[in-house]
Amino acid sequence: MPIDLEKFKVKRRFKEDIEPEEILLDSKRLKESPDSEKEKIEKPIKENILKIFLIFIVVILGALFFRSFELQIIKGNYWQSLADENRIRSYPIRPLRGIIYDKNKIPLAINVPKLDLVIIPHDLAKRKDFNQIIEKLAQILMPGEDPSAIASREALRAGIEKKIQENISLPYPIIVAEDIPTEKALLLETEFSDIPEINVNKDSRRQYQDGPVFAHVLGYLGKATKDEVSNKNYFLDDYIGRSGIENVYEDSLKGIYGEELIEVDNLGVKQKVLAVKDSLPGEDIILSVDSDLQKEVYNTLKAKLSTLNTSRAAAIAVNPQNGKILALVSFPSFDSNEFIKGLSVEEFDKIEQNKNEPLFNRAISGNYPPGSTIKPLIASAVLEEGVINPDKQINCLGSINLVDKYNSNILWTYNDWKAHGLTNMIKAIAESCDVYFYTVGGGYGDIAGLGIDRIGEYLKRFGWGSNLGIDLPSEKPGFIPSPEWKKQTRNEDWFVGDTYNCSIGQGDITVSPLQAIMAIAAIANGGKLFQPQLLNNAEPKIINQDFIKKEFLEIVRKGMREAVVSGSSRALGDLSVHAAAKTGTAQVSKTLAPDSWFTVFAPYENPEIVLTILVENGGEGSSTALPVAKEILSWYFNR
Repeated sequence: MPIDLEKFKVKRRFKEDIEPEEILLDSKRLKESPDSEKEKIEKPIKENILKIFLIFIVVILGALFFRSFELQIIKGNYWQSLADENRIRSYPIRPLRGIIYDKNKIPLAINVPKLDLVIIPHDLAKRKDFNQIIEKLAQILMPGEDPSAIASREALRAGIEKKIQENISLPYPIIVAEDIPTEKALLLETEFSDIPEINVNKDSRRQYQDGPVFAHVLGYLGKATKDEVSNKNYFLDDYIGRSGIENVYEDSLKGIYGEELIEVDNLGVKQKVLAVKDSLPGEDIILSVDSDLQKEVYNTLKAKLSTLNTSRAAAIAVNPQNGKILALVSFPSFDSNEFIKGLSVEEFDKIEQNKNEPLFNRAISGNYPPGSTIKPLIASAVLEEGVINPDKQINCLGSINLVDKYNSNILWTYNDWKAHGLTNMIKAIAESCDVYFYTVGGGYGDIAGLGIDRIGEYLKRFGWGSNLGIDLPSEKPGFIPSPEWKKQTRNEDWFVGDTYNCSIGQGDITVSPLQAIMAIAAIANGGKLFQPQLLNNAEPKIINQDFIKKEFLEIVRKGMREAVVSGSSRALGDLSVHAAAKTGTAQVSKTLAPDSWFTVFAPYENPEIVLTILVENGGEGSSTALPVAKEILSWYFNR
């Protein structure tokens, strides 16, 4: 008969509970069992071991607590920012550049839409199929299998790879192909729709109306350098004003960047837009330039140059009543739009190495001997200093002779371009009599003359020898020689003949077309030397005034008017308004033709425009520069 074991079973409330009788039974069994059985029965843990174990647990828990405190409290903001950086991307929003207008609100520099291929270097470089993607991009952008197309594609692919590697840490889009055609943009969007690191962005680019006509006024834009990106809050692929108005007013024109905060996943795929701060467009600028006059000056001068053996010239028109620039042209010119399209290093080097220097602004940076255009300034100084009565006549026989300072047997002859006979100041200005100005400038016979020191002083009062502060870069001050300069640089004494040369605008004296026109403008307006300005709404600034008495300036003005009536500028006599003018022919070397100068203001009674023309190696002022000025003024007063 089987034994029922259920009645001997000890019942427990829980499996883990141990009843007192179990402990007693185990003790008894432990005493009676052999040694082999004793090992199978559990032994109690010693108290010391439990204490060590407890200490170990406390230490571990303490370390975990401290680490948690450090991560969440002490360095919480730091780790939170890292997490946000991985999760949240900040993309810059490029502002529209300010528009540049002429005085009549005709746009000269605008923004037009364009499509750019952009990539995110930080994300794209991580892809396993990186090389295949770049190859495919190059194939779409530069298709074709002829040798030139293949070579261009390889160069493009290498360029994209290089740009990515150079900017591999950037988490925001950079441009790898600009201004791409619409059909290619559509193809790129289709082919790479599943690759979030590649996109086609809508942006804008600068466009210059009549680029070569306004090039030396507006300037051009160039890509930001690495230093500018890091030091001036520019982004990669930004364009910055490199010359002209674009350079001087860069801070106003560039605008302020906006920002788009985007949440992305761990693959960089855009999830949602968190916030958008709109960009602020740059300020619009209105210039004092009359665009129609600028085109007329440019086209007329260009046509004249096509008939000459020179391509270098400059022309400026200014309002003498406030110093505002109405037109400013320099030849040869360049097209500002070419710099936006992206010039290669070779193309830019070709422009820079051009012997005619198309980037050089001759109107403000060129320094030339002024020739006879200096004579109205010398006449003003002579009258102010009381050197001679304006009615006193000097007999011009066609030359003046000086006995050598060190050898009385040597006679120095200073020629005039013709014999003028008895000549007073008005006639001397009108006919450009050199002998008269030799005499009143350096002295001869019983007339002491100004002397070089006073000549230098008055030329400086007219703004020569220093920058006038036009709002264009690279203005050059010209040069006024002195006895001290000659001694230091050439170790030679100063002679009366040196003063004679300066008195007619020859020798070592140089001036820019800008300085020449502003000095004549001061004579035209009755004695105010204005700072030349291109910003239309800027307050006119007077550099100097009342340094020549108005009655003396009126005599000089009459001399310049007489030049049109009966003197060297008679060709202007049939203009619809009265004009006053001065020709200039400046010798530059024995082998080259002289520089051709002409300066004029009109109407004579109340001048509203002063125009100065310079043609390098253009020959006689009356035959080269004067006809250009006449055509421009005829158009200006009859439009």
